[in-house]
Amino acid sequence: MKTCPYCQSTERQVKTGRTSSGSQRYKCQLCQRRYTPEPKQAGYSDELRRQAVQMYVDGTNFRRIARHLNVNHQSVINWVNAHADSLPDTPPQPQTTTIIEQDELFTFIEDKKTGPMS
Repeated sequence: MKTCPYCQSTERQVKTGRTSSGSQRYKCQLCQRRYTPEPKQAGYSDELRRQAVQMYVDGTNFRRIARHLNVNHQSVINWVNAHADSLPDTPPQPQTTTIIEQDELFTFIEDKKTGPMS
C-alpha cells in the first residue's frame, strides 16, 4: 500500500490519474493532498542527447537526427549548442615536444624536357 509523504497514512489512498511523463498520481483522502510516489524523470535521457551530438559530429543534419531519434529538431539544435558551449575556447596543447629530423630528398616526377641524346 502507498504511504502519504505528508501525513504518513497508508489508509484511504486513491489513484488520481497520471503525470505528463506517465507516473501514477495518488490522493490521500485524509489530508486531501496529491502526490507521486515514484516520479519518472521528465525530458530526454543523457544517452539520447550524447547520441544526437555524436550524429551531428559525424555529419548528419538536425532534421535527420530528429527523425531518427523521434525528437523535435529544435531540441537537437539546443543540445548541440549546449555541448559546443561546454567545450574550451582553445584546443588543448600537447604536453611533450619531440624533435624530428628529416633528410632532404629530391624527386623528379615529370618527363624531362629534352629527349635522350644518343
